[in-house]
Amino acid sequence: MYGLVNKALEGLIKDLKGEAVWSQICSKVGLEDTHFLSHESYPDKFTYDLVGAASCELGWEVEKLLQEFGKYWILETARKGYGRMLEAGGGTLREFLSNLPYFHSRVSMFFPDLEPPSFECEEIVGNGLKLHYRSHREGLTEFVRGILEGLAIMFETKVKIELVESRSEGCDHDVFTVIWVGEVSGEVTDNRMIDQP
Repeated sequence: MYGLVNKALEGLIKDLKGEAVWSQICSKVGLEDTHFLSHESYPDKFTYDLVGAASCELGWEVEKLLQEFGKYWILETARKGYGRMLEAGGGTLREFLSNLPYFHSRVSMFFPDLEPPSFECEEIVGNGLKLHYRSHREGLTEFVRGILEGLAIMFETKVKIELVESRSEGCDHDVFTVIWVGEVSGEVTDNRMIDQP
């Protein structure tokens, strides 16, 4: 994974618990130099080890940490560093998710060695869609859930996100349903709601 991912994890931990806790996490994985280069590629195991150590240090389940990390990735790392690219993805959550399959092709211009996941949207009902997530990396399902939650917050859209098929249960990829909530008389209310998931 690129150093940008590790830098984002560092930012999340420091925002949550401060510099000292991040230093303890780095010590646990034997990391002396914590200066990550955003466009430098690092072994996946290195990032997984950091997540595991952070989970232990915070006393959180790995899944909870990954979910928070996914939200942070959107609301802090992506929005602040690649805001214009996010804006180009669509003006609503529905548009953005529909355009998600093409998003990583634009990101690849900045990260040529990127091995991105793939996303495919399938419309299921008027107030929601089904999102197929495929990746050669395992164990990132809750990170993707967090990304979806972060996008919902960014687009001020109240949704219900549910994992309906999972690699951990024998499927070849993960499938989420993203349902817009707040129906009135069978019609979907305005996507832009104040309430957040």
